Amino acid sequence: MTTTPKPSMPLLGEADAPLRSRPRRRRDPTQPNLPLDPMPARVEPCLAQPKPRPPKGSQWIYEIKWDGYRLALHVEPSRVRILTRGGLDWTDRFPAIAAEAKRLPVSTAILDGEAVVFDEQGRSNFGRLQQSLGGRGGKRTSREAVLLVFDLLYFDGHDLTGIELTARRHLLEGLVPAGGEEAIRLSEEIEADGETLLRIACEHGLEGIIAKDRNSTYRSGRLGDWLKIKCIQSDGFAIIGYEKSTASFGGIGRLLLAARKGGELVYVGGVGTGLNERSAVELRQQMDKLMINKPAVDTGRKRDAVFVDPKLVAEIEYRDWTRDGKLRHPSYKGLREEQDSAAVMELGPQRHDKKVSAPNDRKIRPSG
Repeated sequence: MTTTPKPSMPLLGEADAPLRSRPRRRRDPTQPNLPLDPMPARVEPCLAQPKPRPPKGSQWIYEIKWDGYRLALHVEPSRVRILTRGGLDWTDRFPAIAAEAKRLPVSTAILDGEAVVFDEQGRSNFGRLQQSLGGRGGKRTSREAVLLVFDLLYFDGHDLTGIELTARRHLLEGLVPAGGEEAIRLSEEIEADGETLLRIACEHGLEGIIAKDRNSTYRSGRLGDWLKIKCIQSDGFAIIGYEKSTASFGGIGRLLLAARKGGELVYVGGVGTGLNERSAVELRQQMDKLMINKPAVDTGRKRDAVFVDPKLVAEIEYRDWTRDGKLRHPSYKGLREEQDSAAVMELGPQRHDKKVSAPNDRKIRPSG
């Protein structure tokens, strides 16, 4: 037996009647607010993957590559913390940055950036930054350093690592406006073709550029969301000894260097430029404490060579590689902090055979 359905009201009421929402009820004061994301004690940084050329595509945005120390700035209601890439607390070493952080218009935040010291031409200079901190292993405070921030990971109780870069940058630019002269400044995005920007950066003696996928979330590690394209290659190499010289600062004629390959150290040549009197004396003092009788790796026959335990990691600029796997046109930049991710370069399987040249080589000048 079938029944005839009763007539019902139209879904939205009378067709020509105005639509009205229900009156909003007052919030019950006993009802809890939406939970906030807990502020992490530390976020592993997103690292840029090295590439020889800028990427193609509209999803990539660009910034200048700064030459300094990667830092995470944690702003909390009762304190400020400044953490290095390796997780060391260096708050006391950057008092100007810490003081400026307390003036930011935010209660909680984590900002990602690079601490730099500028030279007379306005370029970031890693050597000057290290000197301002008292050299490798030094304990001095740097009042010259400026934090150039380029990302916002946590903001007023909300974790931003899961949202796209353009949204994070929008919030960051409201917190740290462009064009400031304070100890915390915005690392600005540059609207330009990647190849053109790299050429201009190299002509001005800058280290290179960074490309970032505007749609990417913040992922820790070196996963390809960020890319670094350098005018001159720069990596960390283990110091395995030096050749003596009576005519050079500190008696160091040439540092002997090694990279990692397959879990072992491999000799990649030496460097004799870039050392000034102060850095040479400090380096010699540290190497004298690490002297060993036999080289840690085979360096071939070396005259007047002193070998050391490979515990010191030097930052070396170079143009490319020779066909026999040695650095071409290397220059010493400074020592990396042993406890702060002082990684020794890992050679790929083809690295010794493939020439890696910087673009527009004849127009490139060393930065700093």
